[in-house]
Amino acid sequence: MTSKPTDIQPIHATLYFLPVAMRVPLKFGAETLTQATCARVRLQVQDRAGRTAEGWGETPLSVAWVWPSTLSFDARESALQAFCTVLARAWAGFTAAGHPLEVGHTFQESVLPKLLEEFNQQREGAEPMPWLAALVCCSAFDIALHDAYGALLGRPIYDTYTAEFMNADLAHYLRPAEGMPVCFAGRYPADYLVFPRPSRLPAWHLVGGKDWIDPAECDGTEPEDGYPVLLRDWIRRDGLKCLKVKLRGNDAAWDYDRLVRIGQIAIEEGVDWLTADFNCTVTDPAYVNEILDRLVWENPRIYGMILYVEQPFPYDLEMHQIHVHSVSARKPLFMDESAHDWHLVKLGHSLGWSGVALKTCKTQTGALLSLCWAKAHGMTLMVQDLTNPMLAQIPHCLLAAHAGTIMGVETNAMQFYPDASLPEAAVHPGLYTRRQGCVDLSTLAGPGFGYRLGDIRRELPAPVGEW
Repeated sequence: MTSKPTDIQPIHATLYFLPVAMRVPLKFGAETLTQATCARVRLQVQDRAGRTAEGWGETPLSVAWVWPSTLSFDARESALQAFCTVLARAWAGFTAAGHPLEVGHTFQESVLPKLLEEFNQQREGAEPMPWLAALVCCSAFDIALHDAYGALLGRPIYDTYTAEFMNADLAHYLRPAEGMPVCFAGRYPADYLVFPRPSRLPAWHLVGGKDWIDPAECDGTEPEDGYPVLLRDWIRRDGLKCLKVKLRGNDAAWDYDRLVRIGQIAIEEGVDWLTADFNCTVTDPAYVNEILDRLVWENPRIYGMILYVEQPFPYDLEMHQIHVHSVSARKPLFMDESAHDWHLVKLGHSLGWSGVALKTCKTQTGALLSLCWAKAHGMTLMVQDLTNPMLAQIPHCLLAAHAGTIMGVETNAMQFYPDASLPEAAVHPGLYTRRQGCVDLSTLAGPGFGYRLGDIRRELPAPVGEW
């Protein structure tokens, strides 16, 4: 690999934890969440000439999503936070230099697996923290690395994913599927991105398993804080056109009824699109097929509104190599929790998955490489939320804008903790409130991810530490 004067390496890391409380519970698999902690990172970098800059990254440490387990929430969250401090020390001492995608990839390939292995060994027989949790912890540092590079150059980070700034083309990272006429030599991430990016994106609203659908379901426990509670009120206030329906994946009668009930509300309220999220609990494609086929006969309009189906099957794709062609023959089928990196996207492609749901919480670096592999092989893209508040919302929406998704972006922090983002919303109102069914990115400006941090009046807590 060559080198460039613009190559950077990290030299200093600062870590913060920002707790946020949910206004309504969020059901994730078998768990119901009422709070979350966001890891925020400030990473200082230096180029070959000694110039320095700092960048910022943030991600929710979404315990139930990254680490489904019977282990207590507090035990898992404490482990995630402890691992973030391990990562801060490692990033501050990491000597690899290059473009942020190159540095991020090297860290994930050569450092992160060893750190996770050592961390789990030191926990003396406790349940090991999974790889997805390690990726999410790492993502705040990786996002900050990309932001710092843009800050150093004074350019939006998406303008740097080209041969002008990168030392290696995509063939250095990616291998095509066997027998496919795909060549990554001479190609760079910018070749698979959308320029100019749109300034508005259709917004997907999450209809959780605990959400209130009918006024008769209200029992006095719902919040009275000025924000909508019932689904119809959300649709009317935000002009929503896209609803993501959380299902159980192990109760076909409940799942079918839920889709029909929400589909009927969607039709009455002028919503255009639905997606069905089966919660990673399905083990037989016939479960999904039977629900979809019943919809075709009994509720064909609702069936037609389903734009895609999301991750019905278990997280561990290598352990559960289920052939899913029969599902993707009915509706586009998107990997989410299984799509940790492009290697697993490649495996999913061979098993019949037709799309990929990208998340910045699996690192900006990993999301870009998965995006490039998927697009080169004709897979459709979506960008899914991790209930991203505050700074985490900005790289999330930028990825969707540059990815060319099947339809907009999922964004639901405004449903579960809208007040957590008030300082950011004062500068970027269109990113934290959905209007006419869309989020608006037009206020993003400047280098890196365009946060405009100097305009955001956010008082941070004392840092956990500096390295």
